[in-house]
Amino acid sequence: MERKSRRHSTGFGYIGFGNNQNVFNQYTTKAFSSLKEKLNKETHLHFQLDFLHKTLSKEEKNIIKNKIRKQEKQKTLKALVFSFILLIIVLFFIKLLISNIMARF
Repeated sequence: MERKSRRHSTGFGYIGFGNNQNVFNQYTTKAFSSLKEKLNKETHLHFQLDFLHKTLSKEEKNIIKNKIRKQEKQKTLKALVFSFILLIIVLFFIKLLISNIMARF
């Protein structure tokens, strides 16, 4: 008696992944390290960032966290200032509109 094969035929056309046999056979054609290198090259090209392939120390993690927190605080402050200025402009126009309406009567 022959054991059933676990490999699927790609002929049935699974829509989610196309008809790639490596998806059905659970076989990766590229090693993870080559994907890491490709990711590093692409991010350096587009964003001038380098991914490090090492674990970070506690101090390095804290530096990164503080940098992210500082950026978020700056974004929040910019948004508050912009909203405040916009609110003042809107209130000025509402006051101007009300004064024009009251002047007609």
